Amino acid sequence: MSVKVESLTKKYGEQHAVDDVSFEAQSGEVLGFLGPNGAGKTTTMKILTCFIPQTEGKATVCGYDTAEEPMKVRERIGYLPEHNPLYKDMYVREYLNFVAGLHKLPNKQKRIAEMIELTGLEREQKKLIGALSKGYRQRVGLAQAMLHDPEVLILDEPTSGLDPNQLVDIRALIKEIGKSKTVIFSTHIMQEVQAICDRVLIINRGKLVANDTIDDLRRRVSGETAITVQFLEKIGKAQLRNIPHATAIEALPDNQWQIITNKKHDIRPKIFKFAVENGLTLIEMRQDVQSVEDVFQTLTRVTS
Repeated sequence: MSVKVESLTKKYGEQHAVDDVSFEAQSGEVLGFLGPNGAGKTTTMKILTCFIPQTEGKATVCGYDTAEEPMKVRERIGYLPEHNPLYKDMYVREYLNFVAGLHKLPNKQKRIAEMIELTGLEREQKKLIGALSKGYRQRVGLAQAMLHDPEVLILDEPTSGLDPNQLVDIRALIKEIGKSKTVIFSTHIMQEVQAICDRVLIINRGKLVANDTIDDLRRRVSGETAITVQFLEKIGKAQLRNIPHATAIEALPDNQWQIITNKKHDIRPKIFKFAVENGLTLIEMRQDVQSVEDVFQTLTRVTS
């Protein structure tokens, strides 16, 4: 188990920034960590990276306790915090050489060259960090986080400030890294979660309110399924009510209909049979699913 968190709690006076949180993350897994501002995401990440101690509970990284063996943990973690701390008066390659020295890496220059290529910094490597755009500073932050080839990568808002092309590149990079390492990252961009994550944690007011795959989260928060159908012929709502288990029917533009049913019933075969029996031409039939954003809003609203 790469990361294991058990009943983790962080108190500031009477306030619980993190309240009895437990989860595990496996090697070869990309774990999305979501929550509203102030929910406890960054606090949890700071505990995992040994920047601050927990008040109660336990966290281990690659078998090492964050409270008892912080140096062992730091050796195995790459961390990109939300506010990327860089030495802006250093050149890109100079800075990475400095970080490689801190980690006492053998073959420093070879590893630096690999990271520069991997994060797309070839054209920027001889520039001052202070002269880079925010997107390229994020790339420098990613390069330093991965420089020592950590087993666990923790990224807090890693794509902040990237343009659309850079977003695609960094998302692909994170997904590729996640095949062999444990990646935990927080983001407010829900499309990233759908594109990258194997599993999602949602935290709200310090408490973990979800820990599941995206598909299972959708099933958990929705008791209904919506199916959109379109027929070539005109048809009335009264006829559609004859479809078994259709609990609600709503007319849509272009002779389309939305049919609501309980999620326990898959009525698509019944819709097809209905069309055949009534001599209707079924042009389109699709099952509408909730977006990650819908799920996030539902779960964080439940405990508000």
